[in-house]
Amino acid sequence: MKYLFILFVLIQVLGNEYPDGDLIIRKVDQNMSSRNRVFESSMTIHGKRNSRTIQSRTMSEGTLKSFTEYLSPASEKGTKMLKLQGQLWIYSPSTDRIIQISGNMLRQSVMGSDLSYEDMMDDRKLMDIYAAKVTGEENLDDRKTVIVELTAKVENVAYFKQRMWIDQERFVPLKEELYAKSGQILKRVDFKAVQKIQGRWFPTTIIYKDVLKDGNGTEFNMTSIKFEQDIAPYIFTKGALKQ
Repeated sequence: MKYLFILFVLIQVLGNEYPDGDLIIRKVDQNMSSRNRVFESSMTIHGKRNSRTIQSRTMSEGTLKSFTEYLSPASEKGTKMLKLQGQLWIYSPSTDRIIQISGNMLRQSVMGSDLSYEDMMDDRKLMDIYAAKVTGEENLDDRKTVIVELTAKVENVAYFKQRMWIDQERFVPLKEELYAKSGQILKRVDFKAVQKIQGRWFPTTIIYKDVLKDGNGTEFNMTSIKFEQDIAPYIFTKGALKQ
């Protein structure tokens, strides 16, 4: 009986060595997801020889509606993107045309950056598309993190697997690795400048690196962000693209 009791205690201790992964990503979703948001941002693309910065304003509602207008430089000003119910349209003022981005085109780079259209399309909650398992702990930038391995539980995902380093206190990701189903790493992402905004922790600088692409990554800085805003329904229509 004595040895059975010791074995039972060991099983309990080892079985609870790490917290529940699904619970952790649920807390991450509470910070990173919202009913809607409005933000202005700058996207700096660091090429092999030079860098360029593109500024934009985005309004999004839930996970299925998003509208972005590019504000500068002059060559991109007036370009607009509309995501609606899993479809993506782009308006170009130079041609005065609206085109739909679909199929393999979604994997193309957005304006030469390390982000694809597919990256910008998928704003679903982690808990809806991934099963999570905590695999370790690590100090990162003087913060204690848990390492969570995410494996897709649905078919239509850009990345079959992710590894995410999540701040143990604030429940925001600080680092991320994105993998294909084959196990090949595709992208690395660093989350910086975490701030408390309207009661939630949120990273306001995100650095993307496509490991299959030349260049020194793409830095995405949110210069202004507001959650739970009133957005006119007309914004999320194709008619708004030419306004």
